[in-house]
Amino acid sequence: MSGVGPLEPGEGTRAWGTTDPDDPPRTDGLAHSSLARLYQRHRRAVLTALTLALLLAGGGYLFTTRQDTAQPRPQPPAPPYPSLVTDVSYLDAVAAPGDVETRTFSFAVLVSVQSGPPVTVTGITQPYAGLSLTSEPRTPFHTRAGSAQKVVITMHVKECGKAPRNAGLPFLDVTLRNKRAIQVHSFILGSRYAQSLSQALQVACGNGSL
Repeated sequence: MSGVGPLEPGEGTRAWGTTDPDDPPRTDGLAHSSLARLYQRHRRAVLTALTLALLLAGGGYLFTTRQDTAQPRPQPPAPPYPSLVTDVSYLDAVAAPGDVETRTFSFAVLVSVQSGPPVTVTGITQPYAGLSLTSEPRTPFHTRAGSAQKVVITMHVKECGKAPRNAGLPFLDVTLRNKRAIQVHSFILGSRYAQSLSQALQVACGNGSL
């Protein structure tokens, strides 16, 4: 054959990017792609499970830590002892300083409470064997914080020989109660009360016949 012309492709030759319909389909690329997708799905599942396990483990640790480091709630302060917030002071004699016929005499005191819960006066006594007393109001009675209550004490002379000749520092034993405690406290009422008590006893027992 002579002349110059385009060369015919040889047998089995084809251009880049073209396929021969008679060639069998290529499966190596598809297989590789399927394995990659399977691996990615498996890897995501493993990572998800691992993350969940770590979160659960971390949550338990945090819960335990909160329990171990939790601070107890502060407790409210205890109320004060009643004897620390209660005062009994002498006011004055009531009516006549003494009664010769009945051998009684009365005087007034003031019971006050500075703070804390209400205080109950459950009893009032005095130390002398020859005397007894009653109060108005009768015990028990309550006094609230920030308030004061007038109480009239009436002394009854039972036996002059056992009454004091000269009351130096006479006192009253007062039983106090609040939410904190029950206490018996001795209140010294001062020199004015001592003078009033001595004068009333002298009158009640016959002007110095003690």
